[in-house]
Amino acid sequence: MESIRIGIIGVGLIGKHHIQQYSSIEGVEIAAVCDVNEQEARRVAEQYKIPSVYSDYREMLKRGDLIAVDVCLHNNLHAEATIAAMQAGKHVYCEKPIAGTYRDGLAMVDMARESGKMLHIQLGTLYRNETKAAKTLIDAGRLGKLYHARSTGFRRRGRPFVDGYGSKFFTRKEFASGGAILDMGVYHIAQMLYLLGMPEVKRISGRLYQEMDMDSKRREESAFDVEESGMGFVRFEGGISMDIIETWSLHLDGIEGGSIVGSQGGIRLPAYSDIQPKSALSYHTTICDMDFDSTLDLNDMSERRHRLNPDEDAYDSSSKHWAAALQGRVELLPTAEIALKTMLISEGIYLSDRLDREVTAEEVAEQSHLTAGKEN
Repeated sequence: MESIRIGIIGVGLIGKHHIQQYSSIEGVEIAAVCDVNEQEARRVAEQYKIPSVYSDYREMLKRGDLIAVDVCLHNNLHAEATIAAMQAGKHVYCEKPIAGTYRDGLAMVDMARESGKMLHIQLGTLYRNETKAAKTLIDAGRLGKLYHARSTGFRRRGRPFVDGYGSKFFTRKEFASGGAILDMGVYHIAQMLYLLGMPEVKRISGRLYQEMDMDSKRREESAFDVEESGMGFVRFEGGISMDIIETWSLHLDGIEGGSIVGSQGGIRLPAYSDIQPKSALSYHTTICDMDFDSTLDLNDMSERRHRLNPDEDAYDSSSKHWAAALQGRVELLPTAEIALKTMLISEGIYLSDRLDREVTAEEVAEQSHLTAGKEN
C-alpha cells in the first residue's frame, strides 16, 4: 500500500503524542512538522526522522504531496488552521475539542462539506471496548427506548499546571476557552451522544465552579480563569435527557461512571478517574420478573472481533481510524458532527452559568462568536 504523507501542525505535548501514535501505523509517513517555535520543531523532526520543518503552516500547506494535516494547536487556534488546510485541498485531523467556540466549529464543518474534504476530531472514548459493547447492545434493542444518560469524569486534584501536570495554557480562556468541560468533558459528552444516536439538543442548564484552594504562586503564574468543575443538564428532542458532572478537582474519593438507561435495560460504563481502577461495563435488565446484573469480558470480545473482521484495527484508536479512512479501508465515523454537538452543549453550560438560567440550543448558536480569520 502506498504511504500516505501527512504534516503535523504544532509539536507541543499533544503534537508529540500524535507523532508517537503514527509511528505504529503502517502506511503513514509524517513528511513535515510545523511550529512557531522552529527550534523545537527541528528538535522533534530530528528525534523522529521527519524530513521537513516549517514555522508557518501556510507554507507547509503549499506542498502538493501532503494528503492530510494533523492540527495540534491550542483550542482557539483550531478553526483558522483547519479551514486554511481544507481550502488548500488537505484532509484534516484535529485535536479535541473541535474549536474554542461553537461558531468556529460550525465554520470548520461547513468548510469540510464545501471542500469535500474529510474532517476528523480526536474523540478517543469512541474507540474504547466498553463503548463498542454498549453500542452493540443499544443497536440490538437490548435497552429498549432510551431516555436518560449520565456523562461523568473525575480527578481528585488534577488541575493542569497548578496541581503539577500540563501547561498553564490549559487554564486560560485566552487559549483554551474553558476548563474541565472542554478538556475532559468533551470525551464523555461525545461518547454519550454517539451512544444515544445524536439526538437534537433543545435546552441546556449548567453551573461552573472554581472553589478549591490552589498554590498562590501557581494561580498567579497560570492566570487560572476557567472552571475546575462543571455540572450540566441537557434536554433533547424525543424526551431524552442527560446530566453532566466533569471535574478536574473535587473533594470526593471518586464518582460513578457514565450510564445510559432505557425501557428494557441499562448500561453502566467504567468510571474514568486518575485515582481508582476502572470498573467493568455492566448491563442491567429484567427477565421473567427477575432482575439481572451482567458483566462481560471486554478483552475477549475485542479479540474475537479482530479475528472475524479484517478491518477491526481501524477502530482501535482515533489515529488508526483516521489512517484507515485516508487509505479508503473504512468510512470515517461522524466525529466532526459529534464534536460540534458536544461543543454546542459545552458552550450552553457556559452561557447558562453566565445568564443564571436555562438556555435553548438556538440561543447558544446565536450568541456564539466566530474567531476564525481574526487575530487571536
